Amino acid sequence: MYGECHGHIFMDGVNYCQASALHACGVNQEDVRRKLEAYQKLGISFFRDGGDALGVSEYARSIAPEYGIDYRTPIYAIHKNGHYGKIVGFGFDDLKEYHRLVLGVKARQGDFIKVMFSGIMDFKTDGRITGIPLEREEIREMIHIAHEEGFAVMAHVNGARTVQAAVECGVDSVEHGNFMDEECLQALAENQAVWVPTLVTVSNLLGSGRFRDQVIEQLQRQQERSLRSAFRKGVKVALGSDAGAFRVLHGQGLLDEYRQFQRILKDVPDLEKELAGAEAEIRSRFCRSQASGNSFPGC
Repeated sequence: MYGECHGHIFMDGVNYCQASALHACGVNQEDVRRKLEAYQKLGISFFRDGGDALGVSEYARSIAPEYGIDYRTPIYAIHKNGHYGKIVGFGFDDLKEYHRLVLGVKARQGDFIKVMFSGIMDFKTDGRITGIPLEREEIREMIHIAHEEGFAVMAHVNGARTVQAAVECGVDSVEHGNFMDEECLQALAENQAVWVPTLVTVSNLLGSGRFRDQVIEQLQRQQERSLRSAFRKGVKVALGSDAGAFRVLHGQGLLDEYRQFQRILKDVPDLEKELAGAEAEIRSRFCRSQASGNSFPGC
């Protein structure tokens, strides 16, 4: 079975506020164990977390070997104050503060750095991106600082120009990557970053009643076009469901994501080999030993 290349163990796929409250006074160990057991039962033995501000993914990593799971986490995600990202980590006002947060990840033996470069899709309108994205120069410096400290960089980023800036500035993986154009996809292919499109964060919303299905279907078609184009161009694309997001349940989310890939790319030869190769790239790059010099299972 493939690994889950993007998930949030502290979320539950149902209600973000309730899931966060469960860990507000300390990590709810029973909840974490229940989720890891779900992955174990499905034969999912790799999990790359997107971070949280509550210490949940850090605890999950410490016990994951009991379930035969190779667990990677940035400990927390990092965002610029006033921009999207507070729900999964901590913010900074200037690059000195950002560097301190990177060093904080290193002190807690985080496996990589997770950064937030843009907002999310606004499903209440036509899927436009919320908030204001970071500027190219700031993106470049954030990636550079993380790389200088020995970390790979996982970036939450949407919008063609912002994704292209991140890719050309050396980001190691693009998470979500909605609204990429052909020029952006070509840059992604040429710079060897891995794309984790998290398709089910859109498709699983169909019929939920939370947003208009017409908007969801439009976004889904856009995702499908980008994914087909990415494979034609030779982009490395990995399976990650954003497990824990609304209607993306732990364990089941990865199965749903895989089915979306099979449906959209049914004519792609060697799909299994391509997906396995992209996951192997993530396992290799997003590894604690690169930053700390310590050995780590699977690295």
